[in-house]
Amino acid sequence: MKKIIYTLILFLFSLSLIHGQSQNNNRKKWFEDARFGLFVHFGPYSVLGNGEWIMNNRPIKTNDYKRLSDFFNPQQFDAKEWVQIAKGAGMKYITFTSRHHDSFSNWATKQSDWNIMNTPYGKDLIKQLADECHKEGIKLVLYYSLLDWMRNDYQYETGRTGKGTGRTEKGNWADYINFMKAQLTELLTNYGPIAGIWFDGHWDQTEDKNRTNPKTFVDWHYNEIYDLIHQLQPECLVANNHHLPPFPGEDYQIFERDVPGENTAGHSGQEVSEQLPLETCQTINATWGFSITDDKYKSEKDLLHLLIRTAGTGANLLLNVGPMPNGKIQTECVERLQQMGDWLKKYGYTIYETKQGFVPPQSWGASTGKGKTYYIHILDKNTPSITLNIPNIKSAKWINVDSQLIWEKDKKSGDVTFSINGNLDDIDSIIEVSIK
Repeated sequence: MKKIIYTLILFLFSLSLIHGQSQNNNRKKWFEDARFGLFVHFGPYSVLGNGEWIMNNRPIKTNDYKRLSDFFNPQQFDAKEWVQIAKGAGMKYITFTSRHHDSFSNWATKQSDWNIMNTPYGKDLIKQLADECHKEGIKLVLYYSLLDWMRNDYQYETGRTGKGTGRTEKGNWADYINFMKAQLTELLTNYGPIAGIWFDGHWDQTEDKNRTNPKTFVDWHYNEIYDLIHQLQPECLVANNHHLPPFPGEDYQIFERDVPGENTAGHSGQEVSEQLPLETCQTINATWGFSITDDKYKSEKDLLHLLIRTAGTGANLLLNVGPMPNGKIQTECVERLQQMGDWLKKYGYTIYETKQGFVPPQSWGASTGKGKTYYIHILDKNTPSITLNIPNIKSAKWINVDSQLIWEKDKKSGDVTFSINGNLDDIDSIIEVSIK
């Protein structure tokens, strides 16, 4: 009898684990399918037109920086316009800076006077954006800075940034953690469904400049914070741009300025998770926040190649704009987003809802897959041939090249060689492969 009861308990426990894993996967499915999102950096720093780090880089004292509340007046901000730009680009979600490192809150927070309601503009940006996103079926993720260059309770003494802002009082870490919890509670209580919270700033409290050491000078209380988020909104995803392998409670892994598995920018040398969805964040020009002299706009081709290569690792691309202080997104950014949207209207089915294809991104391009159909994206027009191991290949054809595709299979090894000829597409020549 005892053995039967024990077996029954074990069976019920296994069912509960399977059910929990299924629910967890379901809440992430929209993210895994999305492949493309809009990142927006916007705040008082936009007024100074020199990027979002100007308070730290110049540096500017807290009392002087607070004068920006008299000048931050984005009268031309239009949530509907922003959302339509994202939709037109083929983006499925928007990640918006609720609070950046300068501590300014873009909503009607009751935890600090340093917020959008105490500016000449005086209207809640997140309320307007959340309402429009919900109306248009765009998911809203909220960026939230862990570090703070303004508040005295933040433990800036051990931080690596914000040293020149004039603070002299000793930080009160317990108060700061409570402040963050109270703000997160507001964000997850007052604005309807929030698809995710995107944390940044963990690295401020690490000794290693390369951000490869998980040890920190403070206890971030992640267990409490992540649990709070999931309690308030069980469907809300949690991500943290700490440049490390994922911590318990995180729902997807972020790679800053690099395709997962690459580390050209020096921020993303961490091991790539095999369990969690992935995201690359990158800028259209050079800076995240508005910089009036930043004209280093990436071309349509470069941006589409980034999207394709990112999808070729099974990851999303979160592409950033830094609107001007009046609330308008720069024309150069809008044009490029429209161009990407036009391409995705034709070939988005090779990107959305896909996984990594036959191999990770290569010098010639990338591959994506969906069910028994795979797509080989040839980004280098000078590629003479490609050999991939596809023992169960059924058929192959060009999607957007007016030429007969020539391919040959080695029956012994399963290797398939595609001969690349014909008038290739300037951006991406796509081969569709069906497998048995």
